[in-house]
Amino acid sequence: MRKYLVEFIGTFFLVLTVCMTVLGGAGNFAPLAIGSMLMVMIYAGGHISGGHFNPAVSLGAFIRGALPASDLLPYIVAQILGGIVAPLVAAPLLGSMGAADAVTSRLDVVPSLIAEFLGTFALVWVVLHTATAKGTEGNSNYGLAIGFTVLACAYALGGVSGGAFNPAVATGISIAEIKSFSDIWVYLVANLGAGAVAALAFNFVNGRD
Repeated sequence: MRKYLVEFIGTFFLVLTVCMTVLGGAGNFAPLAIGSMLMVMIYAGGHISGGHFNPAVSLGAFIRGALPASDLLPYIVAQILGGIVAPLVAAPLLGSMGAADAVTSRLDVVPSLIAEFLGTFALVWVVLHTATAKGTEGNSNYGLAIGFTVLACAYALGGVSGGAFNPAVATGISIAEIKSFSDIWVYLVANLGAGAVAALAFNFVNGRD
């Protein structure tokens, strides 16, 4: 249960940061806060749960062989719960700030699928190589590398798809009405597909790591 609680807490703060910065007027600085929150939560909880905070990362870690099958579903449930609770907590906080109501935007499907796939692939690829590979075992920079991957991809691709790269974040931004619930399938397909492909690519490149 400790692992699942850590995954819930980390995902909660990640999605809360997304909601508060995107709807709270942080503008172009939002990716800095989001990448930083992911980084610090990974450093805080990585030694307990691995610091996934993302169902696509958990799926990739499972395919790579770094997460037992018995943990896959509980991890995903904990992460999605964090993604659900965060926007519910953010709503009254944003109201007290006088933040503008969300204006739900729709996705351009094909570009968004591509952007979410690429961003999630990059994220899972970096996670697996910095946090699970034997060649980088014991390094102290994995959290920074992962946080900066999300930061860079959010700036590079966020204008296309919103830059979720994470089904739990997609759930949160849908509840917060930043993106339409009718488009959540785009995130789920692209994010989970990219997580699986990144893990298969990792296994191919690293062999019996």
